[in-house]
Parts: sequence; structure tokens; C-alpha cells
Amino acid sequence: MTGFSPDWLALREPADHAARSGDVARDVFTHFAGKDSMTVADLGCGTGSNLRAMAEHLPARQTWRLVDWDRHLLDAARGRLVGWADRAETLGVDMRLLKGDHDITLRLEQADLAQDFERVLERDADLITATAFFDLVSANWIDDFVAVLARRRLPLYAILTYDGHEQWAPPHGRDAPMLAAFHAHQQRDKGFGPAAGPFAAAHLARALEEQGYRVASASSPWRLDEAQRGLMGELARGAANAVAETGLVGESDIASWRAARESAEACVIGHVDLFATPA
Repeated sequence: MTGFSPDWLALREPADHAARSGDVARDVFTHFAGKDSMTVADLGCGTGSNLRAMAEHLPARQTWRLVDWDRHLLDAARGRLVGWADRAETLGVDMRLLKGDHDITLRLEQADLAQDFERVLERDADLITATAFFDLVSANWIDDFVAVLARRRLPLYAILTYDGHEQWAPPHGRDAPMLAAFHAHQQRDKGFGPAAGPFAAAHLARALEEQGYRVASASSPWRLDEAQRGLMGELARGAANAVAETGLVGESDIASWRAARESAEACVIGHVDLFATPA
């Protein structure tokens, strides 16, 4: 799975951090509050945004395994995190990041999660996490992943799984067919089988509960306005291009919708955060 640029991930990071459910995050941080150290495996890590959002709330000594297939993103993650840290040191193939009173070992791992997630989960970890990831994989992949997760009795923190809800202001007459066509495009195969897309969050929660997990979840929508005009414009252009590839909406309707959305006043894009712990 490729196609996410460091520039796109940097553009969305402030909205991602603001959207996270505070209630679910508090459940995660409370769960690990008594530990002196912990290891986190971050799947589909991008440029390390998840580490930047979570590290200050976790135990003082941390090891983060950042896992992605895209070597370009892993290199970008190293650079972003070195710049984020108060001090950075090289430890062989690892990095040591010092941020405030936190001492973080950083390990970058290139892995094809479509094939290799069992090996990734076999490595030491106290928490598995992923951001904006599960809507890109198939329902069958989610089932297989959760089965392995359950065998290893590992907790999962899944952040910002797209749930299919969108609301733009002002409304446009072609919002409904555009969204339906976008969802059809989103469910195309991204290397993991037909993507679960807007159904991923519900499927993930159900699969975890069937494996005996306790699941806490909450809505975590992007709420964008004039301050995030650049992000709204990119969302409009990306959605319009995706819909054009489906052939489900006429070119003139796509052009009209895109023009309106590039100058939209605000939008809400729905996501779900989830923290699951083995019973």
C-alpha cells in the first residue's frame, strides 16, 4: 500500500491530533499509567504522527516500532522525529529521542503488512496502534489480524478510522451521489483485498468483541473550517479525482461539486477511535 506523501500527512496532522477522542485516549493512557516502560508497535506509521501525539502521555521510557512498507515515509519519519525531539542520538540501527522527561527508542521497520503482520505482531509489544489505517484493508484482513492479535492477547488502539459520514457547508445538490461514488472508490483493493472503507470501524469492533475483547469507542470527526482551507481543498480535489475514476457521476456534476467544495465554509469528516483490551 503506497500513495501517501509526507506533504499530505503533514497537512492533515494538526486535524488528526485535534480530532482524537479524549475519552478513548484517556482510557489508553490510564491503562499504561502504572508502567515504567513500554513498547508500542505503530502499523502504517507514515511520518510518525502517532508517536508525536501520544509520547508525552505514556511512561517515561518507551520503545516505538514504526512499521510501514514505504521506505520514503520511514525516512521522512526519522527526519520529522529527530526535529521534534529535544535531542536525538544514533544507537546502531535505532535512534534515541529525548523529549521533555521521556526517553524514547525509535526503531523503523519496513514490512508488507498485507503479508507480514503475523511476524510484526510476534515481536515484543505492549500496545498495537494504527491511525487512519483499517478503512484501507479488507474485512477478511481485519478478521485475520484480530485473530492473531487475540492469540497474542495484545491491546489495540485504532485511531481515526473513517466511518463514511461527511457534511459540507454550504450543502451542494450533488453531495449524496458524490459521497456514494467516493465510497465505491474507497472500497477498491489497496493491496489487502477489497477495502472495508466506511464499514471498517464497525467491522473491527465486532471482530474484536467476538474474540472476547472489551472495546471502548467514540466518534473522532475532523471539524474543519476556514483555518484548514488548505486541507479542505485537498480533500475536495482528492474526492473529485476518485469519483471521476468510477464513472458513476457525470463530469459536469463533478466539476460543479469540486468548485463548491474548494470554497466551502466548513466540513465534518467522520472517524471512530477504538481501544480494545483482551478480557
